[in-house]
Amino acid sequence: MHAKADPLVISLPIADRPRSMEFYRDVFGFEVIGEPAEDGVPEPLQFKLNEGTLLMLIPSGGFGWVLAGREVAAPGVNECLLGLSFSEEREVTELAERIERAGGTVVVEPRQQPWGFTAVCADLDGHAWNIAVTPSA
Repeated sequence: MHAKADPLVISLPIADRPRSMEFYRDVFGFEVIGEPAEDGVPEPLQFKLNEGTLLMLIPSGGFGWVLAGREVAAPGVNECLLGLSFSEEREVTELAERIERAGGTVVVEPRQQPWGFTAVCADLDGHAWNIAVTPSA
């Protein structure tokens, strides 16, 4: 028997709901889902990445509560590397540039690697994203 997750929800801790919503909506182009709360941001703050995957951004305090008091990693400490695949090198380069202009960090500049054309960037809270053109994209 195999577990079926539909949709798969990736949850990340954040410091600022409005700022993070704007970053992921405007820089990545992710679709915000849900009705806005009093602060203009849906609660919970979620993005539809594709038909089977959602990204949920949770304020750090709430993230710790969900984890029943387990320590939340400090900004810039990564336990996973999120990935996005593209079909063209310019898409990788353009996204890395948008991330940097919006206050994120380019950790590894876009370049050719043995596994494809890739860059590693971090969002406003230090979550790392590997953006790449891969043979399977």
